Amino acid sequence: MIAAAAQDATAPAQAPEALAIHDDFIARLKARRAEFAALGQLPADVVEDLRKLGVYRALVARRYGGDECSPMAFLEMVERLSQADGSVGWVASFGVSCMYLASLPEATLRQLYANGPDVIFAGALFPPQEAQRVAGGIQVSGRWKFGSGSTGADLIGVGVKLADADDGGLPRMAVMPAHKVTIEPNWDVIGLQGTGSHDLLVENVIVPEEWTFVRGGTPTIDSPLYRYPSMAFAAQVLAIVGLGVARAALDTITQMAGGRASITGAPTLADRAYVQSEIAKSEAALRSARAFFYEVTQDAWATLEAGETLSVKQTGLLRLASTHAARAGADVTQKAFTLSGTTGIYRDHALAGQLQDALVVAQHAFLSEGTWQNAGKVLLGLQNAPGFP
Repeated sequence: MIAAAAQDATAPAQAPEALAIHDDFIARLKARRAEFAALGQLPADVVEDLRKLGVYRALVARRYGGDECSPMAFLEMVERLSQADGSVGWVASFGVSCMYLASLPEATLRQLYANGPDVIFAGALFPPQEAQRVAGGIQVSGRWKFGSGSTGADLIGVGVKLADADDGGLPRMAVMPAHKVTIEPNWDVIGLQGTGSHDLLVENVIVPEEWTFVRGGTPTIDSPLYRYPSMAFAAQVLAIVGLGVARAALDTITQMAGGRASITGAPTLADRAYVQSEIAKSEAALRSARAFFYEVTQDAWATLEAGETLSVKQTGLLRLASTHAARAGADVTQKAFTLSGTTGIYRDHALAGQLQDALVVAQHAFLSEGTWQNAGKVLLGLQNAPGFP
């Protein structure tokens, strides 16, 4: 399949140079927002830029040549990219997928990274399709929705169900080379238009069983990073896109406010009392949500680095902070859009696109209304729902 020269797993962790994202790169991405939306996916050259940047090696174990950076560092990178464009941040967030792949057998992981750690894995889980064991592995067929980032992937995973497998109620994914999957371009949505979240079609592909894994299962790599709760991390990397978009939206309206004169002769936005108040409230809301988000992330990471086990409450707070971040991002972006008046309603205006992106982030199932209730159950010491946190 895909394959990285193994590195010394005991090498000291260093902050990857790849996580330094320069302003000129962000400016180039911003200039191409309309292109991404029109294509319905990121162009190949942008995907390669993300690969060169280190997005897909950032969380790969050092033993396979990756950076194995902290969750905080990865989230900050996705947040920064999201300030340029929500779709770019969303696609970059799937660099987290190597955390899922860590549940593959070690021999499979060695083969996967034999040629380097910059392997792009994407896919779709739902709805899981019935699969059958046959000679040579598991025969997979079906259609799956929301294959974000699959148009630029090297490997694609799809959700399957095996009647004779005891997966503990967790979903199983079958991993195959991208060329064995047909991508049906049907991503026609109001926001995150450039994520390429098309349908995936597979017809009678036989996947060796050692190339399947239970998502959320125990990883074969034992390190603090790979003990970080993968499902909570999956919610975090999506939620942070909303905060990045909100930061961009708030910056956009702040810049507009100082120079916009009303056609009616009213004062510029910056001189209006209600604008001053709403900008201040929005700044406080955004920074508060971000502080909570990174506070619980750092707390969980410190616990794992100390060799301790996360409590259910700590993991539940990661999920709670993610849902709160996504909602706060949507609210702040909507406020920025509202303050723009008629200027922001044009399709090609930055705030129009930012609003649509932020609203779609908050619609994701990992960040849905039900997560509030589940988080409340955890905080109250009640039995939490399956798969949460």
